Amino acid sequence: MGKADRAAAIMAAWRRERPDLDPASVAIVTRIWHLAKFFGDDRRKLLGQRGIDPSLMDLLETLRRSGEPYALTTRELAAQSAVTPAAISQRLARAEQRGWVTREPARGRAVLVRLTDEGKQVVDDTAGAIFDHEGDLLGALSEEDRSVLAELLRELCVDLVGDAPTVHVGDGSP
Repeated sequence: MGKADRAAAIMAAWRRERPDLDPASVAIVTRIWHLAKFFGDDRRKLLGQRGIDPSLMDLLETLRRSGEPYALTTRELAAQSAVTPAAISQRLARAEQRGWVTREPARGRAVLVRLTDEGKQVVDDTAGAIFDHEGDLLGALSEEDRSVLAELLRELCVDLVGDAPTVHVGDGSP
C-alpha cells in the first residue's frame, strides 16, 4: 500500500464516525479535487512567470488549435472557450494590446480574430513549456499507468460532463 494522504485520513475519519456510510468516493473525488487545485495553481504559476494568465492562454491556444490561418470569429471563440462574448472581448483587448491577435471585419457583423506571428510564437513556446513541465510532474507514473489513468478519466468525463467545454479549475478571470 502507498503512502497515506489527506483523502485517506478523511475516509478513515468518516469510517470511524459514521460506519454506516461508505466514503469510498473520497478516494477518487477528493484526490481529483486536490490534484485539480495543485495542477491549476502550478499552471497559473508557470504562466505568471511568462506574463500570461490562464484566460489569455486559453484564447491563444484556442486560436492556435484551430489550424491555419489561426482565425475564428468572436462567436466561435466564445463558444469554444465557454465564456460570454463580453469576456472574450476583454481577453481580446489584452491580447491585441500585446500584438498577439488582430481583429478584422468578417461576414455580416461578425468579427474575425487572427493570431499574429508573435502570438503564435508565444503560444507555441508556452505550450511547449507547459507540456514538458506537466510531463515531469507525472514522472511518478509509468507510461502504462498514465495511459490507464487517462482512459479512466476520459470515461468518467464523457459520462459526467460530455464534450462541453469547461473553464480552468479555479479560474474566475475574464
